[in-house]
Amino acid sequence: MKYQEFHRRSLQDREGFWAGEAKLVEWHKPFKQVLDYSKPPFAKWFVGGETNLCHNAVDRHLAKRADQKALVWISTEVNEEKSFTYKELHLEVNRVAAMMRSLGVKRGDRVIVYMPMIPEAVFAILACARIGAVHSVVFGGFAAASLAARIDDAKPSLMITADGGSRMGKVVLYKALVDESLRLAQHPPKKVLLFNRGLDPSLSFVKGRDVDWNEAKPKRASVPCEWLESSTPSYILYTSGTTGHPKGVQRDVGGYCVALASSMKRIFCGEPGETMFTTSDIGWVVGHSYIIYAPLIAGMTTILYEGVPIRPDAGIWWKIVEDHKVAVMFSAPTAIRVLKKHDVSFLRKHDLSSLKHLYLAGEPLDEPTHTWITQALGRPVIDHYWQTETGWPLLSAVPGVERTPLKMGSPSFPVYGYDVHLLHERTGKPVADGEKGVVTITPPLPPGCMTTVWGDDERFVRTYFKDFKNIYSTFDWGIRDKDGYYFILGRTDDVINVAGHRLGTREIEEAVSMHSNVAECAVVGVVDSLKGQMPLAFAVLKDASKGTSQQEIMETVDKQLGAIARPKAVHFVTLLPKTRSGKTLRRSIQALAEGRDPGDLTTIEDPTALEQIRKALQ
Repeated sequence: MKYQEFHRRSLQDREGFWAGEAKLVEWHKPFKQVLDYSKPPFAKWFVGGETNLCHNAVDRHLAKRADQKALVWISTEVNEEKSFTYKELHLEVNRVAAMMRSLGVKRGDRVIVYMPMIPEAVFAILACARIGAVHSVVFGGFAAASLAARIDDAKPSLMITADGGSRMGKVVLYKALVDESLRLAQHPPKKVLLFNRGLDPSLSFVKGRDVDWNEAKPKRASVPCEWLESSTPSYILYTSGTTGHPKGVQRDVGGYCVALASSMKRIFCGEPGETMFTTSDIGWVVGHSYIIYAPLIAGMTTILYEGVPIRPDAGIWWKIVEDHKVAVMFSAPTAIRVLKKHDVSFLRKHDLSSLKHLYLAGEPLDEPTHTWITQALGRPVIDHYWQTETGWPLLSAVPGVERTPLKMGSPSFPVYGYDVHLLHERTGKPVADGEKGVVTITPPLPPGCMTTVWGDDERFVRTYFKDFKNIYSTFDWGIRDKDGYYFILGRTDDVINVAGHRLGTREIEEAVSMHSNVAECAVVGVVDSLKGQMPLAFAVLKDASKGTSQQEIMETVDKQLGAIARPKAVHFVTLLPKTRSGKTLRRSIQALAEGRDPGDLTTIEDPTALEQIRKALQ
């Protein structure tokens, strides 16, 4: 079937279409109704059906693939590697579920998971799903105040943590952050379950509150899956960069399970028995969906990687692909831009014949980077676009339905189930091909998307459906070409208004990146007394010894976009400030450029990057 027809059917016959996709998961009790959309914009999928995410990810595979590897953990931080078959994963999850039960966790209770990239984090998340607890994974290393705010919003009965994590060989001590966050929180959990990795020599336990994972875990346990009605909350995930009161994206059980199973078949083309390597962190939505749940639901082997892409060298990811015969890989554009600074021989010395596709998402993928990695790999590199809120891809090629040609820098087409429109920011009317508009989704949102903001239905409506009456806004600019391919141009709040001309930072970044010696860049808009705003560029060069000048970069931008887009200045730095998940902190750069406080920097990968920005501005 041609993809266009497949997509059209998913919108015209929503119930028939999703009833078909729902056959990809196992139901304890069949659903009575595919979609209940009686209270817009709230959608309930597979009403009355009962299932369990842990059952679909682990238990149902025991009959056919008990001895197949389910989880492979690789840490270049502590130089360890472990693997768990489906049978072993089942045992570990049951043991943790029994531990949680013994600590008083009941169905519907919230559990905060504040863990590094270790197998125990996966066991804990799946154990929550098993017993019907709502997990809320907080990115390991978040500052105590940020963690406390999330604790107070979720009101958990248990926190699960570790003594520490490691990044670039540096130990991050979690326990001190946890202790401080619990002092600050108004609703601290009664118990803290702590896994001791031996990274904190001064580790101490709070009597009566802290429980040692290794001492409390039973040798064997059997905890049955709780069968949950499809719309039951599965987890809360707080969106990054929130200010003030945290915004918890709430996901359901049944709709999410179906969307993930469907996406593995249709989008990622992952087959049972194959291996998937997703380079994200469990603290982000990509880690939830495509490190933990989706590959396991599909009967694949999933790789959990603790480390960075350039340590011990820039070939480590490709070594993993070779060693574990990875078929499907998922990473972020930022990571590829980091690798682009290193010799391509790091990639080419490894046998990558097992790799079918590389998928990239997380921020807009610029055309030069897309072209570079495609040529280096000799494999399809599929750019796709989605959000914490959607839980799975929103724009993508869908090779499991039709292998459509790829365009560099484009996440292709709306994914089935999504009724996507580009709307004019002021009139709300659809824009023509080649015109910039806000990417929107006409509800009902498909299965797998957020169902509400945790504890605040009004905020869900107010935040996402206010800009365009009753239509969901992604807050991203997009453009569609005459062939129907979409391009993402950055956030609607990252638009620079230069003398009345509206320019997306993404457009200027792409133009700067066209210079042959630019590895990556960030562009921000700064206040200008004459023109309202002016773009300011920060560029990382591939080879600083070549003496690339500001003038050369400006001429490149002139050539690509015209003088109106020319940056006010180009500052050369050796690295850009990023979060640990690889997102460039453009708002912090902008704040420094305008003499303001750069805000909460608890997730910054390398604080010296901000110092470089400060010095460059001076």
